[in-house]
Amino acid sequence: MANTIGIYLHIPFCKSKCDYCDFYSLAGQEEQMSRYQKALLTHLRAFAPKLKGWVVDTIYFGGGTPSYYGDKRLRELLSLIQRLCTISRQAEITVECNPDSVDPKAIARLRRAGVNRISLGMQSADGQQLRCLHRVHSPRQVVQAVSDIRQAKIENLSLDLIYGLPGQTMEDWTNTLERALDLAPEHLSCYGLKVEENTPLARQVAQGLQLPDGDLQADFYLRAAALLRQRGYRQYEISNFAKPGKESRHNLKYWMGREYVGFGPGAHSYFGGQRYAYPRDLEGYIQSIAAGAAQLEDVQPVPPPEQAREYLLLRMRTVRGIEEWEYRRKFGLDFEPIVRQLEFFEDHHWAEQTDHRWHFTPQGFLLSNTLILNLLDAQAGTIQEQKYWKELIGQPDADQEP
Repeated sequence: MANTIGIYLHIPFCKSKCDYCDFYSLAGQEEQMSRYQKALLTHLRAFAPKLKGWVVDTIYFGGGTPSYYGDKRLRELLSLIQRLCTISRQAEITVECNPDSVDPKAIARLRRAGVNRISLGMQSADGQQLRCLHRVHSPRQVVQAVSDIRQAKIENLSLDLIYGLPGQTMEDWTNTLERALDLAPEHLSCYGLKVEENTPLARQVAQGLQLPDGDLQADFYLRAAALLRQRGYRQYEISNFAKPGKESRHNLKYWMGREYVGFGPGAHSYFGGQRYAYPRDLEGYIQSIAAGAAQLEDVQPVPPPEQAREYLLLRMRTVRGIEEWEYRRKFGLDFEPIVRQLEFFEDHHWAEQTDHRWHFTPQGFLLSNTLILNLLDAQAGTIQEQKYWKELIGQPDADQEP
């Protein structure tokens, strides 16, 4: 069976920068789009030989605002990938869109080119809240965009929503959820508003802007989990809910520890036994590609002990969770210290077992950062014990150079 891999392409251009956004994206840089397109195409051609023997089963255009980049450029990139790589016939091909930049003819052209999934940034059904975040679309444009997407025969639509907005009440959040459900998406992502450093939102909060407190944010989250479950959406990751079979296959690669390659400034990869990223620098990326050597940063090998840590860190974000014999078979480590922690979580209704797999409950997901740290502490002891015994009997450790 062929190895499968995902491809991520970062499109760092936006019409306007949202106040809360910490992703690498740029407003007012349209004149750089053609140069950037040339760099991406060059990078894909240079990298493609490394993907020989791999089957690409997910392609994701993220940003930024890929729909603002123009469908002609997106189709050119997709066409090149299709020519250079082996693409699965069932490949999931996603484009992120903002409602204000959805053009019905452009979406139809993307669909004919192979795009079969759209991720739409709805965020809120309240126009005032959208303006507060410096979002440039209106609730009416969301409805029109969904109509255009459906008219193009896209049958896999995801909506992004944000809770914890300034002045937001439970009634406001429930209304946003209901308006989103009226649009019948196959997938919903519900994110709590985070105040990231060096963003306009952080400065507004420092100047006295009030946000819902932690308890209300938790109530928003639990309300979403309960309502979406009632409406037939299965929670499969902390912030993600889907109709059966409509989970984001590309994003699952991140959480399940599967390989993917990214292209563009700020894009990350997990490939060839290491994780790495490209610097968040548009001009630097363009120049390094032109010079024939893409600059990398945060290059980190992933030896077996780190793979074991990532297994807990990433898979406990999902409802699939972790399983004892899978863990023992993959890493040869004792599961007992971990299961003791999980049983403690179970007593507090933070975790449960389904089909022999441990995963968090919605209440547990609220505390997942702390709970996962507890699991990693429990694991660290078994890794150190294994290292001690290997050194004692003279066996080289798996993360040491031969």
